[in-house]
Amino acid sequence: MNKLSIVLLLAAALSSCKDKIDFEEGTPKCIQDRIKAINKSSICTDPKVYEYMFQGATVFAMYMGSCGADISTEVIDSDCKTIGFLGGFSGVTKINGEEFSNAKFVKTVWEK
Repeated sequence: MNKLSIVLLLAAALSSCKDKIDFEEGTPKCIQDRIKAINKSSICTDPKVYEYMFQGATVFAMYMGSCGADISTEVIDSDCKTIGFLGGFSGVTKINGEEFSNAKFVKTVWEK
């Protein structure tokens, strides 16, 4: 095997390890899929996913990062249905008529 082939194989192996994400047991499959997509496509270097209790349900805030002034945070339920967006240019702070600041932080599910 020539040196170029070895370098290409090593690069491929390292990049596939970099994309592997270990999810905590109980993380909904659709949330895992969304995180994998964000990990591959995010233009920011600091996206994160947070879990909260809000309005009696588990929700996930998909924070896309701090690299843009108008990037909003999508809030989704455990079935990956969007319930609202926070921030963005207009500075939205409410979901379903309630201030999201009332949400109880549970944990950081993932960060790049």
